[in-house]
Amino acid sequence: MKSIKIIITSLAILLFFQAKLSAEIRYVDFKYVLNESKAGKEAQIYLKKKLDNGIKDLKAKEKSIQEEEKKIIQQKKVLSAEEYKKKVKALREKVSSLQTQRNNLLDTVAKQRSKARAELLKTLNPIIKNYMKENTVRLVLEKKSILLADENLNITEEITGLLNKKLKSIKLN
Repeated sequence: MKSIKIIITSLAILLFFQAKLSAEIRYVDFKYVLNESKAGKEAQIYLKKKLDNGIKDLKAKEKSIQEEEKKIIQQKKVLSAEEYKKKVKALREKVSSLQTQRNNLLDTVAKQRSKARAELLKTLNPIIKNYMKENTVRLVLEKKSILLADENLNITEEITGLLNKKLKSIKLN
């Protein structure tokens, strides 16, 4: 009889602490917050447009270089060897310049994307800390590091709403 009381008491205490612990743990899908917040969406649209325009310009330059290459090949028999070498050298310099421009464009967009992400996370951190204080949450985990969790512990939508109120846009220039 005494052992049954101990088991029941132990189970009651365990259930109490389990309920208390689960109320203090939440998780957030940071990828969703960064991609679906107003500032995040705006930054993505800006960066995509910048990348698309840059690639469009680079393709136009590439096409003109290809046309110039065809002209040089057609003129090979007419030009002297020295003149041909000069034109080929100039063409190679243009190709090298184009590759440098492409790398610079990709690097610039990557840096701006990283800057936008850092600014979003910098703004997000105090929002989550404040949410934790107000809702007596002791631990917030990132969704991608969780194997399985109750959907009721997901605070992604709430955090996204709070971020939208606090941060309207990100300066990328």
